[in-house]
Amino acid sequence: MPEQFILIPGRTSTQGTTLNEGKYTDGYVTETSTLQMCAEDMERLGVANGDSVRVWNDVGEVVVPVTTARKDELPPGLLFISYGDKSSRLMGGETHASGMPDSKGLDVWLEKLNEA
Repeated sequence: MPEQFILIPGRTSTQGTTLNEGKYTDGYVTETSTLQMCAEDMERLGVANGDSVRVWNDVGEVVVPVTTARKDELPPGLLFISYGDKSSRLMGGETHASGMPDSKGLDVWLEKLNEA
């Protein structure tokens, strides 16, 4: 059953170092395409590291693998993903005259995908 979360996209140090190697390297693509979730939420939803989940809102949807966030980095109810192609698919185009679309605190739904 889908559950609602708040998604916080942002930058990571790993993303910064792999960017120097190129945006199309395996390291960069993995960093910007993996969702972080607290262990408590993962356990409650029956999600393990590497499982695929569908995340969506009224703007778009993505299917991404999940990894456990480092201890105490994310409280229950919050998700994190690095800025990139996947996170951009969940951001609207409204910039409120700032030139930057809303990119923090995105209301999203998440469900675990059944592996065949």
